[in-house]
Amino acid sequence: MSSIRLRSAVCTLGRFPALAGVDLDVEAGEVVLLSGPNGAGKTTLLRLCAGLLPLRSGTAEVLGSDLARDRRAIRRRIALVGHETFCYDDLTVSENARFAARAGGRTADDADAALARVGLEPLAGVAHGRLSQGQRRRLSLALALARDPALLLLDEPHAGLDDRGREALDAVLGAAPAEARTVLVASHEVERTRPLVTREVRLVGGRIAAAEPVGKRES
Repeated sequence: MSSIRLRSAVCTLGRFPALAGVDLDVEAGEVVLLSGPNGAGKTTLLRLCAGLLPLRSGTAEVLGSDLARDRRAIRRRIALVGHETFCYDDLTVSENARFAARAGGRTADDADAALARVGLEPLAGVAHGRLSQGQRRRLSLALALARDPALLLLDEPHAGLDDRGREALDAVLGAAPAEARTVLVASHEVERTRPLVTREVRLVGGRIAAAEPVGKRES
């Protein structure tokens, strides 16, 4: 079953075609690396799949929903980790995580489990505004996991992470297939990410230039 199915997908930023006719299938439980130079369309593709950008032409189905008809229907089942944490500085780590869990229809227990998974339990009572950059990045990942998304979208997730956060992120990628979670990860740190994914899709100029199996699971 496909989690993502794009056909001739075009997405524009202003008049610029950030995606210029993309065909892509991602099966449920796959972990796919999006690689390519700056401006290749990786972030746009993630934001399209998250329902945050409109489809200009072509077709896009994500988790069985037609994004051309309804971009909001899938949002509870998707989590996007980007460059902003979207946390409240005056709320604690735990409060931010529980807020995210409730927004995704999950429970406080789900939030607490997500914090444990990224090693933030000891900081549960600390306000977001007092965290280091690496800790904030870890919390951003925890907020996504607290929603238990069927599709996890990661935009340069290793950037800004401390060592513990990088280890936690690698564990999340490695566990995704067993958890029936599909992951699309855009990264310039390809040497670190490749062993953790099932396939690499390279974008150039808003188009897919290559797609091939990689990683330990294919050996």
